[in-house]
Amino acid sequence: MARTAADVLVDRLIDWGVRVVFGLPGDGINGIMEALRTRQDRIRFVQVRHEESAAFMACGYAKYTGRLGVCLATSGPGAIHLLNGLYDAKMDHAPVLALTGQTYHDLIGTQYQQEVDLLSLFKDVAVYNQMALGAGHVQALVDAGCRAALSHRGVAHITVPVDLQEQEIEDDERSSKKVEGHTSDVWRPPTVVPCENDVRAAAGVLNAGARTVILAGQGAIGAASELEQLADLMGAPIVKPLLGKAAVPDDSPFTTGGIGLLGTEPSEVAMEEADTLLMVGTNFPYMEFYPKHDQCRGVQIDAEPSRLGLRFPISVGLCGDARATMQVLLPHIHRRGNRAFLEKAQAGMTAWRALMRTQAARDDVPMKPQVIAAALNGLLADDAIISTDSGTVTTWVARYVELKRGQLFSCSGNLATMAPGLPYAIAAQIAYPGRQSVAFVGDGGFTMLMGEFATAVKYRLPIKVVIVKNNVLGMIKWEQMVFLGNPEYGVSLEPIDFVKFAEACGAIGFRCERPEEARPALEAMMLAEGPALVEAIVDPFEPPMPARVKAKQALRMAESLARGEPNRGRIALTLFRNKVSDLKGH
Repeated sequence: MARTAADVLVDRLIDWGVRVVFGLPGDGINGIMEALRTRQDRIRFVQVRHEESAAFMACGYAKYTGRLGVCLATSGPGAIHLLNGLYDAKMDHAPVLALTGQTYHDLIGTQYQQEVDLLSLFKDVAVYNQMALGAGHVQALVDAGCRAALSHRGVAHITVPVDLQEQEIEDDERSSKKVEGHTSDVWRPPTVVPCENDVRAAAGVLNAGARTVILAGQGAIGAASELEQLADLMGAPIVKPLLGKAAVPDDSPFTTGGIGLLGTEPSEVAMEEADTLLMVGTNFPYMEFYPKHDQCRGVQIDAEPSRLGLRFPISVGLCGDARATMQVLLPHIHRRGNRAFLEKAQAGMTAWRALMRTQAARDDVPMKPQVIAAALNGLLADDAIISTDSGTVTTWVARYVELKRGQLFSCSGNLATMAPGLPYAIAAQIAYPGRQSVAFVGDGGFTMLMGEFATAVKYRLPIKVVIVKNNVLGMIKWEQMVFLGNPEYGVSLEPIDFVKFAEACGAIGFRCERPEEARPALEAMMLAEGPALVEAIVDPFEPPMPARVKAKQALRMAESLARGEPNRGRIALTLFRNKVSDLKGH
C-alpha cells in the first residue's frame, strides 16, 4: 500500500519515541487523523474538548517527563486555539511539537475558508516553524522540528496543507538536490560543562563570600544531591522560585522555601542579607527580591548563555548543564566554618513553619483556603504529581504543600496563565499511569477548561481535582486593591455546583465547607476509583498575604477600603482576625 504524507509524518513521530498526541479532530487534519487511526497500537491519540487544552497537555507532558510533547489541531481556528498553551511551553522551556492543518496548497493566498497565515501566527512562539510542501518534504521537517524543540527546549510548529496530507510519496517529485534519506531521528541531549578557568573563577567568588544564598530554579530539578552538597559546604540556604519547588524537597534542612509574593519570610531575609548569590537554572523575573547589587556578588549556572546576567549583575557566568556543572564546581568549594548565616535561616524556617501550622489549623467558617491545602498535603503519595493554576491557589500550594523527594510539581511559571492545572494533571496521569496525579485549582481557572474533566472520564484517568471555591477571581481582586488602591471590580463569579458537574460528567464529587469536613472529603476523593473532585468552599475575603507586607501595599489596601470597596467591613475583620490568630500561634 502506498504511503501518504500523513503516514510518513506519524511513522516518523513514532521513530522519535512519541507515544501520545493530544488534539481535536477537524477537516483540516483528516489525513493525519487517518494515519493515527491505523497506528493505534503504537501511538495514542487523546481527544480533548478544546485545542488550548491539547497544547497545555503537551506542555505538561514535556515538563513532567522531559520528553517531547505533541499536540494536533486543525487549520484556522483550531490552530489559533493552541497559542496560549504553546506560549506556556515557550516561556517555561518545555519541548513541544505543534502539528496543524492548512487549507489546500493551491488555494493558499486566495482568502479561502479557514485560511490563516499560520507561519506568521506561530513566528513568535516557535523556535522552528515550517509548512510541508509535499509528501517527500515531511520526514525532513519532522526530524528537524523534533530536534529543534528538544535542543532549544521550545516549541516547533509544522503545518501540512490538507490535500498534501493524502499525497503519496511516489507522486511528489523530488528536486535534483535532494538525496533520499538524508536526515536521521538520532538525537541526544547535550551535557555541557564550562571550562576549568571559569569554574575556578566562580569558586573564587563563592569561597570569598560569608553569606551565600543558592537560588535554585526549574533547571536545577534532578540535581538535589549537588545542591545540598553545595549548601552544606558553604553554609548556604537554598531559596526556590516556584518552578524550582521540586529542586530540593521542602523538608530539606537547607531550604527556606519560596521567594517572591508567594514566598517565605526567611527567604526574603536571606536574600536581603546575602553577600554572595549562586543562581542555578533560574530566570526568576522579580528583580526586587534579589540582593542589592552593591552588597552582593553573583555566580550563575545556566544552560542557555543568553540568560547569564539577565536578572542580576553576576561576576562569573557558567554556561552548562546544572547538575554536571555543580559536579565540577564542588571540588573547588571550601567548607565554610562559620554556619551562623545558615543557622539563622534555619531558625527562621522553624518559626515560619510554626506560623503555617497555626494558619492551617484555623477553625473559622467560612473555611480558610490554607486548611484545605494543608489537609491535601497530608494525603499525597510519596510519588504524587501536583499541578496547580495561577491565582490565589498558587499561594496556598506554594506554602502548604510540602513537596517530598520523588514528588513532581508544576504550574504555568513565566506566562502565569490561568487554566493549565487540569490539563497538566491529565497529561501527568497519561505519562505515569501508576502514580497519583492531583490538580489543585481555583474555581476561576477550572471553569475556563472544565470540559477536560469529561476527557478524564472518557479515558478513565483517575485524576483527583481539588477546586478551591471562593466565587471570585481572587488574585485579580487583591491586585486591584493592594497594587493600585482601587476597590474590586468585575471579579465576582456566579457560583457553580461542581459536585453536580462531576456527576453530570459521569464521575463523582465531594464537598466540604467546614474545617472538620476537609480531610474526610479529600480522603473520599482519593479512594474513588476513577476521576473525582472536591469542591472546597472557602472564605472569599482571605487575602494571599506576602511574607512581609510593605508599607506601600498597606497604604494601597487602606485606600481601596476608603474609596468604596464593597466588602470593606468583611475584609478588615478578616485581616484583624488573621493577625490575632497568628499572635496566638506564637
